[in-house]
Amino acid sequence: MSTAKKENINDKDIQVVLGTLLRAGVIISMSIVLIGGIVFLIHNKGVITDYKVFKPELSKFSSIAAIFRGLSTFHGDAIVQFGILMLIFTPIARIVFAIFSFLLERDYLYVLIGFIILAIITISLNGGLAH
Repeated sequence: MSTAKKENINDKDIQVVLGTLLRAGVIISMSIVLIGGIVFLIHNKGVITDYKVFKPELSKFSSIAAIFRGLSTFHGDAIVQFGILMLIFTPIARIVFAIFSFLLERDYLYVLIGFIILAIITISLNGGLAH
């Protein structure tokens, strides 16, 4: 008689995956920012730019759609903004993964808490409730 061993994901496995996700997200996003900075300097021939270029309200790449348009034309400042965007989305990806892991464990209270946190972050990224 063969007994099939049921493989469960335990807490340590989840913590390892979450830690790896955060580490990889930070390394990838910072690499993108570095590449964008180098491209920006190459396109501007090493001239130091005015600090206002990186103020969101004055930047031509202040929306997600504009960042992707800038990426398609290989603008250095759009690449930097994309790297920062990836850095912002790294902990969001962690929360989404945690929600799925809590669903697998059938821990519905933490699923609800995860969705509340995700909603708060989403509202905050959209400018908050006061428009």
